[in-house]
Amino acid sequence: MEDTGHSFGAYFKRATSPIVVLAILRERPMYVYELAAAMKERSAGKFTISILYPVLYRLESQGYVEIQNTEIVEGRARSYYQVTESGERHLAQCLREYDEMTKVFDELVKKGTAQ
Repeated sequence: MEDTGHSFGAYFKRATSPIVVLAILRERPMYVYELAAAMKERSAGKFTISILYPVLYRLESQGYVEIQNTEIVEGRARSYYQVTESGERHLAQCLREYDEMTKVFDELVKKGTAQ
């Protein structure tokens, strides 16, 4: 099935991509290609985001990530993003809310289909 951007998976990725980005960057600073590769590898290719820059820019404008350093590689700038203390707190809050919503969703679905 072709992903038209309106599928459940597309909406789910859009909603959870900031959490995934923060969780992966919490391990160590990465540049965009590294981050995308880590997402793809950890999800066996099921969780990929074609354009990560808007997610990173939004997280940066919110103070949740910052550029640790930028280096020039083969004539191109490579910026390494890291999670800020505020980003750590935000991630913890998002994960709590995600866990709670997942439990609520499971209860809604199970009760609706258990008949």
